[in-house]
Amino acid sequence: MHGPASPGWLLVALCAATGAYCLLRMRSTVEEQRRAAGGEALMGFGMAAMAVPAAVVTPPRWAWLMYTAVFGAAALRTLWAARTGSHHLHHLMGAFSMAYMAATMATAPVRHHGAGGSGVPLLTSTLLVYFTGYVLLSGVRLVSLPVPADGGGSRTASLGWGDRPELAHACRLSMGIATVAMLITL
Repeated sequence: MHGPASPGWLLVALCAATGAYCLLRMRSTVEEQRRAAGGEALMGFGMAAMAVPAAVVTPPRWAWLMYTAVFGAAALRTLWAARTGSHHLHHLMGAFSMAYMAATMATAPVRHHGAGGSGVPLLTSTLLVYFTGYVLLSGVRLVSLPVPADGGGSRTASLGWGDRPELAHACRLSMGIATVAMLITL
């Protein structure tokens, strides 16, 4: 994406770490959690690949088209899953925003890469408002999660790394923050 190299590499590290943790969450015994973690791992690693600073590697146009196709397919799959519950709608927004950003990068003239301002302003602004609200709400939810009274000897201590609810919330929060950062630099 656009922007300086140092924040870009931090964004790559954040997204890759989030994707790696989501892979750990796929080992959960709860099927719905495994399925959600798989989609979130795809998003995390895809965001990491897209966030590599353009000053280091400028992906060819076909790579952006591939990202658009992958995230577009993920958005369609999530749209289909949203029939069964509204909790899938955030995943739909995430996949759609990634497909939108990749399509914008694929269609932007080469001179715009690194200059910013190549997206549709109203759509970019709408996505920024949504994800900023999501980040703020998720931060409040994460802070207000109950802490075990016995210092970790309760239910959360017996859970594996993939089943810790506070880590799953932190994972989603970090991907929301990364999406806001990527939309700002679009």
